[in-house]
Amino acid sequence: SPAPSPGNTKHEFSVDMTCEGCSNAVSRVLNKLGGVEFDIDLPNKKVCINSEHSVDILLETLEKTGKAVSYLGPK
Repeated sequence: SPAPSPGNTKHEFSVDMTCEGCSNAVSRVLNKLGGVEFDIDLPNKKVCINSEHSVDILLETLEKTGKAVSYLGPK
């Protein structure tokens, strides 16, 4: 995969995902936002996002799924 550009930061979020459908919803909103690389860890209910977007924007985007979301910190 391409090396992250210097402006990118990895952020870890907790998202209350219970099934594939939940993780698909997360993928959908993040892909719609664009400019993100992300890994979804469904069993641990975590989403790791590598992006130039601010945490506020990422949180707002993840909240569009209707799930409980919290920011765990930079990774």
